[in-house]
Amino acid sequence: MARLSQWLLASAATTALMAGVAQAQEPEQEASRFVMVTHGVPSDPFWSVVKNGAEAAADLVGAELEYRAPSTFDMAKMQQLVEAAVASNPDGLILSFTDENALGGAVQNAVDNGIPVITINSGGDVARDYGARLHIGQSEYEAGKQAAERMQELGVEKGVCVNHEQGNQGLDQRCDGFVEGFDGNAEQLATTYDPTNIRNAIVAYLNENSDVRGVLTLGALAAEPMIQAMREQGATDMFTLGTFDLSPGILEALDAGELNFAIDQQQYMQGYLPVMFLDQFVKNGLLPAGDVATGPGFVTQENAAQVIELSSQGIR
Repeated sequence: MARLSQWLLASAATTALMAGVAQAQEPEQEASRFVMVTHGVPSDPFWSVVKNGAEAAADLVGAELEYRAPSTFDMAKMQQLVEAAVASNPDGLILSFTDENALGGAVQNAVDNGIPVITINSGGDVARDYGARLHIGQSEYEAGKQAAERMQELGVEKGVCVNHEQGNQGLDQRCDGFVEGFDGNAEQLATTYDPTNIRNAIVAYLNENSDVRGVLTLGALAAEPMIQAMREQGATDMFTLGTFDLSPGILEALDAGELNFAIDQQQYMQGYLPVMFLDQFVKNGLLPAGDVATGPGFVTQENAAQVIELSSQGIR
């Protein structure tokens, strides 16, 4: 029995030693590198939440994430950023597909070079035409149409859609859906993304169109100047006000009853999910079988308080 015990101990020690040598000789797998390119300008709080989600997912799976965006809404600059990302040969590319004419060629080039592409936020209706694996976001046209239908339920007969990034096909689709939802009894008001310009343009338009009682903005960048203008004019009760997306200021206005609704597309998930999906694709060849809808959902005064805490954490 003593000899058997000694043999077992020696065998175990030899096995542990060989395993240790094999582990030492086996090179560590390099971390995957993913590049995310969006059109989100730094002043737009929506995109900071997208970035938070992407960084949280990258930390969780041990991937390297590079987030890139132009300093202004500039399709030529974004095209350059996407082309540079493709040239760097990442393990995966994530981008907001805001303009297929500007970005389609770069996406197709990525796919032709074996780089898996996931689109987020914009361009889900055409992304697969250029080889994107899947899209994560919402149907912008349908979301705009639902916004019009909700305003009509609240008694609005005529509305205006404020577009602060005309030429962004996702935002254009929101306004198209809004106008369709009103059976043509709505117009699109184009502005820049400058808050002062947005505020002044909305006030001037409403002064010239006294029959308009519904105002829809397409993001926090435009919603907060609209809310401020309404407060200054004492007109928050005169109009039905809605917006896309969330921010601390939007949630406060909802909670106070100054804003009727916000369309939530859960932008944190638009950052988080593509990193997780690409990590699984690189490691195991796994991807969802179809696009992933993160919205639309509606936040109103009734449920705003539940969302405020998550917003303070950079999640909503």
